[in-house]
Amino acid sequence: MSDNVYSKTDIVGSSEIGVDDAIRGAIKRASETIDEIGWFEVTEIRGEVRDGEVGHVQVTLVVGFTLQDTKP
Repeated sequence: MSDNVYSKTDIVGSSEIGVDDAIRGAIKRASETIDEIGWFEVTEIRGEVRDGEVGHVQVTLVVGFTLQDTKP
């Protein structure tokens, strides 16, 4: 079994559709620049109200990923 080192970072996704869409959009975008994302945790959900309806949601996520070896 090899030893791994992990890191985590906060990201924020937003959507006019809903929480699930905000999460999926954030993970998809983060996966374009962060390799080996293995998990996420929702730490905050907030939203904007427009005319008595939910107009926009914003979701803060902590994503965890494996750090890659720097030596060949």
